[in-house]
Amino acid sequence: MEFGLMNVTALANLLKTKDDDSDSDDDQPCRTLGKMGPGDIAPTKKSADDDKGKDSLTDKKKLPRSKAIWEEEEVPEGAEYDAVYDPRPQPEYEIIYKQAVTSEDMFLQMGNKTPSSASCEDMIVKIQLPGAKMSDVQLDVKPKFLDCRTSKVRLGLHLPHPVDDKKGKAQWDGRTEILSVTLRIVREFDFLNF
Repeated sequence: MEFGLMNVTALANLLKTKDDDSDSDDDQPCRTLGKMGPGDIAPTKKSADDDKGKDSLTDKKKLPRSKAIWEEEEVPEGAEYDAVYDPRPQPEYEIIYKQAVTSEDMFLQMGNKTPSSASCEDMIVKIQLPGAKMSDVQLDVKPKFLDCRTSKVRLGLHLPHPVDDKKGKAQWDGRTEILSVTLRIVREFDFLNF
């Protein structure tokens, strides 16, 4: 059975008590809404006539509209490098900070360097790769991410500081099976520390 607006008003009048004399606007049913369905909740679609006068980026380059569920600002930096479905275990690693220290810094303390990591120029990442050969190692360095892979292990490391990915160097020690990757740290205010 379908209830129309007239039936709902008649039902409201039947249920109204005689003591209730207040006829405010809030008690009266709204007659302007009409009939609404689930399709009325979404924004209305624009017709082709509405878009004719507008120059948009998608019209000029004919790019498909993105169906991304997150905005670019919502995705953490470096998240695009994470491999969620890689079953290989992560090898042991350590990060060591390196400083270029001169005799003036050590004995005369003339510079403004401190023993903290804020005064370090380089970062050394030592990765233990047991059972690997130098030819098996694949290394890829981005400004905020280091990716090291062998057939047995995979290390996807978000670096604590941005690095110069073009000026790094890697050294393989076959006796201890450790890969040492030396990366130059890039900071915005390096001129204050050096």
